[in-house]
Amino acid sequence: MKQLVSASVAALALSVPMAQAQPEPDRPQVGLSPWGAEDQIGRLNLMTADSQAAILGRISGGAPYDLSVEYFIGMPSWQAAGDPHYRLWMTHTPHGTEVDDPLGVGHAMNTHVGYTGAAVSMYTHTGTHIDALVHFGLNGEVWNGFSADEHLGDRGWRVGGAEALPPIVARGVLLDLPAFKGVDMLEDGYRITRADLVETAAAQGLTLEPSDVVLIRTGRMQVYEDAQRYMQNPPGLGLDAARYLIEEAGAMVVGADNLSFEAFPSEDPDNYVPVHTYLLAEQGAPILELVNLEGLARDGVYQFAFVGGGLKLRGADAAPMRPLAFPLRD
Repeated sequence: MKQLVSASVAALALSVPMAQAQPEPDRPQVGLSPWGAEDQIGRLNLMTADSQAAILGRISGGAPYDLSVEYFIGMPSWQAAGDPHYRLWMTHTPHGTEVDDPLGVGHAMNTHVGYTGAAVSMYTHTGTHIDALVHFGLNGEVWNGFSADEHLGDRGWRVGGAEALPPIVARGVLLDLPAFKGVDMLEDGYRITRADLVETAAAQGLTLEPSDVVLIRTGRMQVYEDAQRYMQNPPGLGLDAARYLIEEAGAMVVGADNLSFEAFPSEDPDNYVPVHTYLLAEQGAPILELVNLEGLARDGVYQFAFVGGGLKLRGADAAPMRPLAFPLRD
């Protein structure tokens, strides 16, 4: 069964265009897009009107699964590089408005009409989000040969920012590794392998197809409310597993329920984030992180219509998103 699934996946993936690395054999280089010199979205080009219509036409009509997490003060967030925590503060409260009268409508009106307002600040890679292709690069360049020297200004990236990413409508698949391995959660620091993905798909009766959104469950979302535990040495993808998803399975987007996505420490002494640079810079494959897969796993929903779009943050290297998974007819 494993051999049949692997062979089927490899055959399907042959039709998917692959990025071409720039010629310099001594070290990895950014990929040059098969979709042209101006391409900013990489493998999201695999979406077509026909592919979107096909998956939407299979929706069963059941309630969708919300794959996003809640944002709250004290939530898990990336702090290793000193980035800011999520913060929310009140800009207006009913009592404060009565006292300050910021709109000049008078005490009686403010007593009658309660006014509440708030503001937030956070790192763009906080909560459920999509990494734009400019998030990581190699040798001064990002996906498709765009350079930081030429394309990065004081107000963000002039190409390839989060605003360039179109809404995603595609078949989504869940690979539930803890269920396959008979554990609640993958162990700390576990590096997910190609064999893990192939064997889990086979056990679930699932065949990966080109242009899928492939979501990997590690079980780490079960401790999301405990930020310290959630962030402590999470399991993540290994480089051979990432290569399998792109080069054999033909995945369009990959994601997981953790924040680091890949396992640490790095497998490559010359690159501290080889999975990120492989997917984003070399292959043009966006990454989804902190995807809440617990509902899908609980109900054994392994394929679905994935619908989601990130905030159009001009020039940003990532954007929060609220993806939905719609159950399919049998």
